[in-house]
Amino acid sequence: MNGALVVDKPAGPTSHDVVARVRRALGLSRVGHTGTLDPLATGVLPLVIGRATRLARFLTMDEKEYVAGIRLGSATATYDAEERVIREPDGQGLQLGAPPVSPDVSEAALQEALTAFTGTYRQMPPPFSAKKISGTPAYLLARLNKAVEMRAVEVTVHSLELLHYEGGLISLRVRSSSGFYVRSLAHDLGQRLGCGGHLETLRRTRAGEFTLAQAVPLEEIQRSGSAALSKLVPMTDLLPRLPKVVVNARGAQRVSHGHPLDGGDLAGAWESDSDPAPVAVLVVDGSGALLAVGRAGPGGLLQPFVVLV
Repeated sequence: MNGALVVDKPAGPTSHDVVARVRRALGLSRVGHTGTLDPLATGVLPLVIGRATRLARFLTMDEKEYVAGIRLGSATATYDAEERVIREPDGQGLQLGAPPVSPDVSEAALQEALTAFTGTYRQMPPPFSAKKISGTPAYLLARLNKAVEMRAVEVTVHSLELLHYEGGLISLRVRSSSGFYVRSLAHDLGQRLGCGGHLETLRRTRAGEFTLAQAVPLEEIQRSGSAALSKLVPMTDLLPRLPKVVVNARGAQRVSHGHPLDGGDLAGAWESDSDPAPVAVLVVDGSGALLAVGRAGPGGLLQPFVVLV
């Protein structure tokens, strides 16, 4: 009952809605997500279950990959198609349900504009987002028509691939760091091209090590109930990029109490003096079971800071 269940999220429910539905379907209370998807978005949403909820902090920072549909010719306050209020590109007022203007943007101009959104830069999150403003989610303030002062954050776009462009609709494959808003990309791209733009569709195809090939449709989980746990990714497979250290029986006992480990607790060497020292190390027993996540402590000790047993 401890691990990750990769959900193929449908359009409509929020990530919190998905968590609530999976909790009911599985009959479990300890279920959490590793980063939200907007209601409009579909695709990979990894949920952590049982003791694996303690590992969520490590999984939220993984890079993501999307296929996005961006509509040029109009911009919305939410930066996506969820809002029916359309802002025309000339900025003259607002119209309800107005169709987008077909922009006169060539593929060459589009390709050139996309180069500005690759690499590392500072991105302004959407005003309708979960970013906190003095402790309050920005979207709550925006819905009350209160001023929302967002702060740009550093993001990295590893690649932007233009898949298709026709009739003002762009299809892009995006590979980015955690914290990147594809909605902001759509809005900012429309601004740069001078015609406005908003996100029409979004499908997340990968989150860290999790892919669509592993994902189980939400309705299938709701239909099959606890049988869906057969698709659970075990905790030992959740953080494959972190280094591992194996403990002996004494070390396993000390880990269970959160005590620091020295050389006498380890079944193998641990390079505590490596430069730079690893931010986190997986602590496993002789059978490979994940016991804890540790980090370098004073005097060359290994200090568990997330205990899983």
